[in-house]
Amino acid sequence: MSSATTTAEVTSVAPPRERAKVLLPAILFLLLALAPLAVSIGMPAGWLALLTRALIFAIAALSLDLILGVGGLVSFGHAAFLGIGAYVTGIMITEGRSEALVILPVILGVCALFGAITGAICLRTRGVAFIMITLAFGQMVYFLAQALSAYGGDDGLTLYEKSTLLGFNPFASRTSFYYSVLIALAGAYLLVRGLVASRFGRVLRAARENPIRVSVTGFDVNKVRLVAYVISGMLAGLSGFFLANHTEFVSPAFMSWQRSGELIFMAVLGGVGSLHGAIIGAIAYLIAEDALSHLTEHWRAIFGPMIILFVLFTRGGIVGMLRKLGGRHG
Repeated sequence: MSSATTTAEVTSVAPPRERAKVLLPAILFLLLALAPLAVSIGMPAGWLALLTRALIFAIAALSLDLILGVGGLVSFGHAAFLGIGAYVTGIMITEGRSEALVILPVILGVCALFGAITGAICLRTRGVAFIMITLAFGQMVYFLAQALSAYGGDDGLTLYEKSTLLGFNPFASRTSFYYSVLIALAGAYLLVRGLVASRFGRVLRAARENPIRVSVTGFDVNKVRLVAYVISGMLAGLSGFFLANHTEFVSPAFMSWQRSGELIFMAVLGGVGSLHGAIIGAIAYLIAEDALSHLTEHWRAIFGPMIILFVLFTRGGIVGMLRKLGGRHG
């Protein structure tokens, strides 16, 4: 009797949980797709630019969540990939190469190479040592960007045109630019979600819990982590491409350690390891930042404690809070 009851309970509880994993991201992307319509019926036009920026950073936060939430690797140099993507875009546009189908392969190739070299070194360490060495590599790229005097150096590089796609300019209007970023974000989300659901993702998650046991079963833990690290860096480079086109300006500040910290905050705020939580966290982070910055010039003194208190008292971030609310309502 007890075993039958337990089976019935599991059967009745599991499907709603599985549906929630699909329903929440579907609702999220539907709402994001409808955002330009809200602007057309009276929402301030500046909100679309803000939301575009949030989606750009959502790609970077999602890429970080692959190694942070799934792989358990805390990288404090992840913004280096974002900066590499932005600088490759800026330099190529300055040199007269504005075609996105030319720029993007170069960005992905450079980020993959940088990720493979630095990842092979960083993954020899664990814990605090891994955090510090990723921070060191990130700062190396930061100071390298400052030394590029031909491309603005510490003052940054202003772009006088945006990337094109097959002769067209999809970034000319705010709406077309927004949907371009949204499509890229959806593609990145599906890619990462597919990786996490595959055997590769299961091994990566298991290595986070017990790497020794995974190694005993015959899997090369460092190889799996390195592949995840490289893929994560390539996706962050993609966000750098959009950021450069959005701001029409490239600066070493894009790859500072503070930016890496912000990406970690976004992932944790939304719900680390949930993937769509990184997207929600990036949007919530930038909207809250924008709102507070309009209230006072000392907004960081308010914003920091707010995030810390929220993370401390809402286990699982925003996604965890939504799950609790959903559980209370059956």
